[in-house]
Amino acid sequence: MNMVFSRRRVLGSMGVLGGSLMFPRWLLAAESDDLRAIAQEAWIYAYPMLMHYQTLEKQVLNPAAPEYVGGFNRFRHYSELYTPNNREIVTPNNDTPYSWAWLDLRSEPQVLSVPAVADDRYYVHQLVDQYTHNFAYVGVLSTGREAGDYLIAGPDWQGPTPAGIKAVLRSETEIVMVLGRTGLKNAEDLPAVRALQQQYRLRALHEYTGSSAPIVAPAIAWPTWASKTGLGPDFIAMLNQILTLCPTQPSERALRERFARIGIVPGQGFDLSTLPAEQRQALLAGIQDAQAQLQAAVGKVRTTLGLFGTREALHGNYLNRAVAAHVGIYGNSVEEAFYTGTRLDNQGQPLQGGRQYRLRFAPGQLPPASEFWSLTLYDLPDRQLVANAINRYCLSSRDHLQRDADGGLTLVMQSSTPDEQSNWLPAPASGVFTLVLRLYGPERQVVEQRWQMPAVEVVSV
Repeated sequence: MNMVFSRRRVLGSMGVLGGSLMFPRWLLAAESDDLRAIAQEAWIYAYPMLMHYQTLEKQVLNPAAPEYVGGFNRFRHYSELYTPNNREIVTPNNDTPYSWAWLDLRSEPQVLSVPAVADDRYYVHQLVDQYTHNFAYVGVLSTGREAGDYLIAGPDWQGPTPAGIKAVLRSETEIVMVLGRTGLKNAEDLPAVRALQQQYRLRALHEYTGSSAPIVAPAIAWPTWASKTGLGPDFIAMLNQILTLCPTQPSERALRERFARIGIVPGQGFDLSTLPAEQRQALLAGIQDAQAQLQAAVGKVRTTLGLFGTREALHGNYLNRAVAAHVGIYGNSVEEAFYTGTRLDNQGQPLQGGRQYRLRFAPGQLPPASEFWSLTLYDLPDRQLVANAINRYCLSSRDHLQRDADGGLTLVMQSSTPDEQSNWLPAPASGVFTLVLRLYGPERQVVEQRWQMPAVEVVSV
């Protein structure tokens, strides 16, 4: 689970409730308490979609941004190991180099083609709609290891399924993000990963079938994300533009009608200055309530169970969807990968640089994953990799780890070099840090919460 923006910037902008504020002139009359409650609910609903749009803007709309992928309907592959010098995303990993693409499905579907892979190779393509639902997957766990062509279609597409297509993957929204991950065994494996990435292919449907190109969809007047005010009252104007590409789902009709009472209507304009002071303050208070609600919920997160998945899997829990976007937008659904970790030791104290810790998996209690698992260390609050003398940023089931005499496994986190280095994950000499454990292909006992990560034990202070 990775975020392509700084959480510190996000938290800073969450406190901005002034500036240029725009709301609809036709705001319906309502009691202030009701407006406040609706604003709180709407902000929680909008938050992941706003974060998603911020990613889209950098990757698709701004050629000057380092994250730019080159426009819609094409892949950009990342095939280098992350180091502490790479700070464009938080909680980066070296387990699965990324392949990013954004699809515009308004004119026609796109076809994603993948190659056959060996039994020891992991890859996955995660398909995300504008609600941030993981609506479909193409990869070894979901579609197998054979080569295949998969048609990705928007909500309004109608047509026969072409010959050769293994499955039609239907999105609720016209804009779709594809996040590919390819398993990396070690640094020597990079050439093989790059070769595999080059075999991931996107084609418009007419190219795939050899038919005539359809009429090109009109250009979209994309709004500019305002980092200082986008999470304040300006969120409504931004959300209204996003919703123009998000058809109302039957399960959300009543919700959309409720949101319309504070001016959330696709494509609608705004002018906050016409609102009476009492209504204006009610809306601002609702946003502050939502921000406090999100922070409280984030503080209780220990695993990603219930945070990522399809619309059906999330069961209308918009707070969980917002929490997911905050702690690590684009996390995988639990059937694909499970994320857990800790920033506290077994005494309830923050993990602190300069101290010695161990994480022991008892015999038969190794992370149960069909593909592989990894443990990565990040500094706080930035959640970046920590520089160290041996350039080791994670330990993994793919490494040559030394087992305990009883068959268990003990991993060591400290800044000083231990006598046995095979199981050593270097920690900073000072400052607090966090550990993230990733399981790729988690087994049923993980999903059913019958397995959990052991506590990190203090060895010495």
